[in-house]
Amino acid sequence: TSWCCPGTGGAGPGVAGDRPCPHSHPRTCMKCGQGTAALVIRVGDPFCRSCFREYFVHKFRAMLGKNRVIFPGEKVLLAVSGGPASSAMVRQVQEGLSREAAKRLRFVPGLVYVEEGAVRRQSPEQREQSLAQMETLLKATGFPYYLIHLEEALELPPSILQPGPERTSTPGPSGPSYKEAVDSFIQQQRQDGDTGTSLPGHSSQDTAAGPSATPRLPDAAQTQELLRSFEAAGTATAREELLEMLRTHLIMQTARDRGYTKVMTGESLTRVAIKLLTNLSLGRGAFLAVDTGFTDQRHGDVMVVRPMRDYTAKEIAFYNRFFSVPTVIVPPLFTKRREKPSIHQLVERFLLGLQEEFPSTISTVYRTGEKLSPEPAKASSESQRCLLCLCGLDTIGGEWGGHWGAQGDLGSSCAPLSDPLALTEEELALEPTLILEEPAAG
Repeated sequence: TSWCCPGTGGAGPGVAGDRPCPHSHPRTCMKCGQGTAALVIRVGDPFCRSCFREYFVHKFRAMLGKNRVIFPGEKVLLAVSGGPASSAMVRQVQEGLSREAAKRLRFVPGLVYVEEGAVRRQSPEQREQSLAQMETLLKATGFPYYLIHLEEALELPPSILQPGPERTSTPGPSGPSYKEAVDSFIQQQRQDGDTGTSLPGHSSQDTAAGPSATPRLPDAAQTQELLRSFEAAGTATAREELLEMLRTHLIMQTARDRGYTKVMTGESLTRVAIKLLTNLSLGRGAFLAVDTGFTDQRHGDVMVVRPMRDYTAKEIAFYNRFFSVPTVIVPPLFTKRREKPSIHQLVERFLLGLQEEFPSTISTVYRTGEKLSPEPAKASSESQRCLLCLCGLDTIGGEWGGHWGAQGDLGSSCAPLSDPLALTEEELALEPTLILEEPAAG
């Protein structure tokens, strides 16, 4: 019996008692035709547990295999937040590297977790507890892991505001092709007598923290300085953008310091669709392809990869529930008293509300983002590059590009603001005009 009615958002796993949907009835798995369906992914796709697992694993491998951006033996840093999507991503990598996997993944993984308790209004005791919980989960994977605090962003070098030099190991005129890299890797394994049980470059020396070296919380002075920066941000939207920027900078710096060439993040299809509309609302329409695409190469020497962007939040939730993937609940970013919600929150509520009535809403938004090109985000020179997001300044968008853009807030576009008085009469005629109804005479 399905836990979720076809065509609706459904209650999903975690409902009290996990009761079957009252409107559902036993159905046969569409793939094997024998097992009883445990869930319905889309309107007409019932899956049993084993077939759902195969489907989930295949989608992850197919996403990496189709794009061919991660080379054998390459060091890949997995950004883990403890949420459902990043936790499911780690499980996929674990299974892909196991000896039982039919098509083994060939890269060298590492994990990084950014502790953000200070800006989420957690007490020192709560931060210590969350950190210990995350460390236990990371240690259980057997991969090298790095625990860093958001306060460390205050000590980042100025070089983080510039893209690093591109590496020659990427496919292209100056680098080997994917097939050549795979052949070379397999040949090297045979020469070394590798039986497939070890990975190159994977050593215990990469582990940043061990059982006797649990990282302490930063000094109170650092925490207060970080909080002052967030309180200075005028709106909830600006704080959301500031948090994402600092988190990205920390992950990028960790990858560079530890020799990782790729960073995997766990944005789901649902999250990508929300981010697409959010960034459009923030004036970042020119950069949607790099902000939501499978690859993001704006940082130069470190490429960001989003392998979970084909999974809906519902699929991830069921996978974690069925196969006992541990997750950690993170409190939301703090808000000031009587403050309006951020644009991020409003867009999320709007999209999820529409999804309940129109089940194809999120997938439609996601497919629209697939048609976008990353070219507008490239900077023609250093002077035309935004210091915060490293994208090109949105100054070549045609007639309107120079007039609409940044309003001095982190939650807006990277375009410089022009003088409103410089608008021509024809441009002013196109301005939205508020028409007030005049009271009827008499």
